[in-house]
Amino acid sequence: MADAQNHLIELLPGADRERLLASCEPIRLALAEVLYERGAFTQHAWFPIDSFVSLIAQVDLHPGLEVGMAGREGMLGAHLTLGVTRAPLHALMQGPGTAWRITTDNFREELARSAALRSSMARYTHVLMALLATSADCLRFHLIGPRLARWLLMSQDRAQANHFCMTQEFLAYMLGVRRVGITAAASALQRRGLIAYRRGELTVLDRGGLETMACACYDADCKTYGQLL
Repeated sequence: MADAQNHLIELLPGADRERLLASCEPIRLALAEVLYERGAFTQHAWFPIDSFVSLIAQVDLHPGLEVGMAGREGMLGAHLTLGVTRAPLHALMQGPGTAWRITTDNFREELARSAALRSSMARYTHVLMALLATSADCLRFHLIGPRLARWLLMSQDRAQANHFCMTQEFLAYMLGVRRVGITAAASALQRRGLIAYRRGELTVLDRGGLETMACACYDADCKTYGQLL
């Protein structure tokens, strides 16, 4: 149980980590599984291990737009640390795998008992706010190609693999663009030898090349996380 495989939990002192994990259970999560509905009461907090989730903003009847991700570097349910029980964003599993799950009540109890957990959650909440702001800037000012490269790097970081399943429809949904734009951007990356894409199967061939192609937001995200966590 001591091997949490989630960075935020691993940052905790041994006793705090063991106590938190004793209140958690490992859960297997499926692709496209919904963990939070926007505005719904939050029953659990989640600490991904080898899974990752898309945080999606929804306005009116529009399909939604991804504004953030959470994988083993973070958690889902940061709003609980602010005393808020309603989920501010739609949370959709983007990468299937496992996660630690803890009930809202137990998570609040651990927050009250552990100064280290409160400090870690405060820093992570700040990081998450910075990432959400960066995503807004990225959507407004950057072209589809660099945004797609950034998104693929973020996904690869959390998937901890070079190969993952990804349809163009899903990419268009996540980036808030038409499918034709994704087709053109993905084709350009493939012609450069940076990725291979076939029938929903995507492989990163040249990570360094993707980093060169990505907008500055990816590097900004990494620096923000590295400085605080």
